[in-house]
Amino acid sequence: MLRIAVPNKGMLAETANEMLQEAGYRGRGDSRELVAIDPINDVEFFYLRPRDIATYVGSGVLDAGITGRDFLLNTESAAKEVRALDFGDSTFRFAGPAGEFTDVNQLQGKRVATSYTGLLGSWFARAGIEAELVPLEGAVESAIRLGVADAVADVVSTGGTLRKAGLEVFGPVILESTAVLISTPEKEHAARRVLGRLDGVLVARRYAIMDYDIESSKLDAALAITPGFQSPTISPLRDSDWVAVRSMVPQNELNQVMDRLQDAGAKAIIVTALQAVRM
Repeated sequence: MLRIAVPNKGMLAETANEMLQEAGYRGRGDSRELVAIDPINDVEFFYLRPRDIATYVGSGVLDAGITGRDFLLNTESAAKEVRALDFGDSTFRFAGPAGEFTDVNQLQGKRVATSYTGLLGSWFARAGIEAELVPLEGAVESAIRLGVADAVADVVSTGGTLRKAGLEVFGPVILESTAVLISTPEKEHAARRVLGRLDGVLVARRYAIMDYDIESSKLDAALAITPGFQSPTISPLRDSDWVAVRSMVPQNELNQVMDRLQDAGAKAIIVTALQAVRM
């Protein structure tokens, strides 16, 4: 039975569970459940803190897991990133009192509060900056006001929480994070089982099927607009001067493509959402 770690709470949890359900897996029926078994798909899900998942997967106790890239890199784990999953995007940044810091080198000898001491310690070592790390679990934006740190380093989605605390972001991006599927090299073959399904969900979210009719004399111009994922499907119509075209089109380009097809002479343009895909 495949054993997979899933975030139990936080910004990664809801989308991770939605993706797994879209991929055909049985989710937990109660948010308090710590383990859910899916006998049909021969999978056992373990709901854990996102920051602990890399440790469990890296130890080999679990076969694969979904967590944030920031959590993975913050641990000394044998787990490796198998694939980014295109959700839970954030950046790891420095922040300090408004107007006090403009350059990361100003942190030399300063106290920096963070929940990511492993990740930040490695970054400081590469940058040649000697700063005192103040380890905290959450709510690091309060550390400066409480006098335990001069600056903070934390995950930033919109920056609203930092601004409310009177802080502003400065310096370079330490890390661009996103949700990732992880495994160890020894268990990666097992992770590939779930990866195939998750890839199908990602493709279904990125693309839609577009059908339209076009005169044969205008077909080349239409195919230049809708080249498809590999190649469009072209079918003859009863009127021999016309053909039907079916092609995969990126979701974020649907209306622009429809406009261009209409200008090219296409008729009966129809868009169909994708539910499940295997490429």
